Amino acid sequence: MKNYSLFTALITPMQRDGSVHFEDLIHLAERQNEVGAGILLAGSTGEGLALTDDEKREVIDVVTGLNLSVPIMAGVGGLDLPKQKEWIAFCNEHNVDAFLLVTPLYAKPGVKGQVAWFRNLLDTADKPCMLYNIPSRTGTKMAPEVLEALAGHKRLWALKEASGSIAEFKTFRKTAPDLPLFSGDDALMPDFAIEGGKGLVSVASNIWPDETLLYLQKCLSGDTDSLFPVWPNAIRALFSASNPIPAKWLLKEKGLITELVVRLPLSEEDLGKTEQLIEADQQIKQWYKTNKD
Repeated sequence: MKNYSLFTALITPMQRDGSVHFEDLIHLAERQNEVGAGILLAGSTGEGLALTDDEKREVIDVVTGLNLSVPIMAGVGGLDLPKQKEWIAFCNEHNVDAFLLVTPLYAKPGVKGQVAWFRNLLDTADKPCMLYNIPSRTGTKMAPEVLEALAGHKRLWALKEASGSIAEFKTFRKTAPDLPLFSGDDALMPDFAIEGGKGLVSVASNIWPDETLLYLQKCLSGDTDSLFPVWPNAIRALFSASNPIPAKWLLKEKGLITELVVRLPLSEEDLGKTEQLIEADQQIKQWYKTNKD
């Protein structure tokens, strides 16, 4: 796992009737494999909470069955602890290489509750685990004390920080200086790299895998002058509506998925003008052409 600095939070492509489009899923996973990006399945970008248990299991079976060379990480998130442990147990037996463990949803537990929750999940996992702090989605902010309490667990591998706060990132870095920290925010990767960030769990790499890998490499090397304003503008366009709606629109526009379909409560109709997405795609392609050598 230490050799992978880029993970793509893979979208889950859908058929027009709303079912999972497994042929498209295979193509997307193979595309990430060609670049050497790890793959996160059934995360928030993959609409994991909107998938049925059977669908999630089939997504895991299909992608792990491809025998890709990159690591496969499974998203773990919810409020029902036995159900999350059951999901981890399934993935333990199905060639998953790692887990992404998000803070509990909706309940807003304190430090003791969060520590107990994560420890239960870490104890169940047979593979390395990345904790995930994203209070804008869960309603729960991971306290530094949680990371401190869990720092010695044999399954704890990394932290994905997506609070949108550089100050929070610095605090986690100080609390657990030996734990690899990944940015969960494409736009903040240049700032996080300066503060010791080791990698990125990306939405942008769904559309631009080669380009995002180069973006990350430049962030980690401190060679960031060429990134502005192209990358901030492109990432802003990708989040002009709820994720993954804009990402799916661009993938459909580029012929990489068959349909633009998301599941309720998300709606394709919430996507407004798409000119900025087209412009972002053109600018990123031009940036890559200019900087890849």
